[in-house]
Amino acid sequence: MSGAGLRQGLGIVALAMGAAGSPAPAAESIVAGLSQNRVSITADFDGSEILVYGAVKRNAPLPEGAMEVIITVEGPATPVTIRKKDRRAGIWINTEAVHIDAAPSFYAVVTTGPLRQILSETEDLRHRITLPRVIRAIGAANESGSPTEFIEAMQRIRIGESRYRVLQGAVEFTEQTLFRADVVLPSNLTEGEYRVRIFLTRGGRVVDAQDRVVGVRKEGLERFLFSLARSQPWLYGLLSLVMAAGAGWAASVGFGILRR
Repeated sequence: MSGAGLRQGLGIVALAMGAAGSPAPAAESIVAGLSQNRVSITADFDGSEILVYGAVKRNAPLPEGAMEVIITVEGPATPVTIRKKDRRAGIWINTEAVHIDAAPSFYAVVTTGPLRQILSETEDLRHRITLPRVIRAIGAANESGSPTEFIEAMQRIRIGESRYRVLQGAVEFTEQTLFRADVVLPSNLTEGEYRVRIFLTRGGRVVDAQDRVVGVRKEGLERFLFSLARSQPWLYGLLSLVMAAGAGWAASVGFGILRR
């Protein structure tokens, strides 16, 4: 075989190997967007709302079975210590504690249907979608006889504070193609990056997923006071005292005027 023929043959083999090794495009994929990718916490901040919207792109005919959508919004995770109080000799004291490695400061799960029906346990374990899976408590079992009780108590408290939310059936899904969901963010947000994940599932299996990030940051006076407390705590304390004294003086003057 001539050198030109050999090169041509090797080129064909390389192309065939490249085509065989490249992954096939997903039959169904997500095309999504957010109404905003930045939230500013100011002095009068009382919460916000994120609209997650999108469509399902298909490269093949619609498969059998219903498709479902799951959307999660996760705030920055931090270690948490959960303590249990008992009454001893007429006094309430801390008796037991469980240390959680990382728990999200905010977490919302919004779906088109019941989670148990649209997501398998295997996929939940793999992607950490449900609330119990997203809380990482690896060493908790070594500290207390019943760590599950402590974790469930923390979940109940944060659900009551609107920091954890599970909204099943709240995603609008039109003709298995267009979807949208509104996720309400409370006023007690933690500053940082909030991860938005969108999952398509069929038969309990995740067929595609997409990530987005929303930045939450203090602005204006809130940002100034936050930075001052971190960089110069003594000046922050002095300023707080001056502001408290000024507020007390103003209240005293106001009451004096009302009494006249």
